[in-house]
Amino acid sequence: MAVDEVVTFPMMGGDGTCSYAHNSQFQRGTVDAAKELVREAIVNKLDVGSYGYDNSYTVRIADLGCSVGPNTFISVQNIIEALEFKFQNLSLPVPDFQVFFNDHTENDFNTLFRTLPPRKYYAAGVPGSFHGRLFPKSTLHVVNSFNAMHWLSKTPKVNMLEKSLEWNQGSIKCTRFMKGVHETFQAQFRSDFESILNARAEELVPGGLMVFSLITGPSGIPFADTVQGATYNFLGSCLWDLAKMGVISEEKARTFNVPAYFPYVEELESLIQRNGHFAMERMQQLDQPMRHKTFPAQFYLSHLRAVLEGLIGKHFGEELLENIFNHINTKEAEILSIHNGKLHKEIEVFVVLKRISKN
Repeated sequence: MAVDEVVTFPMMGGDGTCSYAHNSQFQRGTVDAAKELVREAIVNKLDVGSYGYDNSYTVRIADLGCSVGPNTFISVQNIIEALEFKFQNLSLPVPDFQVFFNDHTENDFNTLFRTLPPRKYYAAGVPGSFHGRLFPKSTLHVVNSFNAMHWLSKTPKVNMLEKSLEWNQGSIKCTRFMKGVHETFQAQFRSDFESILNARAEELVPGGLMVFSLITGPSGIPFADTVQGATYNFLGSCLWDLAKMGVISEEKARTFNVPAYFPYVEELESLIQRNGHFAMERMQQLDQPMRHKTFPAQFYLSHLRAVLEGLIGKHFGEELLENIFNHINTKEAEILSIHNGKLHKEIEVFVVLKRISKN
């Protein structure tokens, strides 16, 4: 897949009240929950003796889908601390560290680097899609990514719009919950994930690590019966309200969809094994602390806007964003019923992959 084919939908930039930087506490919970697992992976699984180590040695780390805000800095710092411990424990001089922060070309890198904290590494930005190659061959030692790989490179084309309109009766759960369309999104994810693995296999040194988290669906549970699925349905109902009021067109409401897919754990495991470039060192469910808490409705609505404003603005026009989100914000009871009800919650898994030697 060529990089220029990939669509961009970055998180809300800036440092304002609606920004991703101020509305990503859920994602921070994932980083915190994985901290010790990342440390264990680097200390016990990362190979450091086969790269021609000398005093000029540099360890290179990439954070894919870094977005903007403190989460990426915390995640990287966890890796740096683990690496320092590893080298000291091996009685080796601590090398230089170079960190590459990657996200879409439209990501707010200005805010990202303006808020860069004091650090023990050399920082660089790498704009582009992680669905393809970003770095020279065999140059990375650790690849890190949290809360990003469920995003697809594009929204799959589905030739079922008229049928889906009848099926939906005014909801963008729409096409997503019809069997044929689910399979189309599934196929897109499988293709995208294969591209991700192939790209990282080229970029990582033998014995290097890829550590990431991914939201997965509970095995055997239809997407419609999950919190994420209900949230998509909620968003769709809000858009159809606006279409009926004449704020947006019905065609625009009917053709909107979120380019994301949440695989089952078994599906994810199968894709990794089939790829063949990595040994799966770990795959386990994360105990995400934020999923055990309850929050006011505006907390969920603000997080929804921080993630989807860019995507909605591109589809409907930025001039309509305030009207759209003002209406969504009136639905406090509905969003609370989703998060506080009896729907199935998604499962966050933590995965450690080790690049197999090319020999």
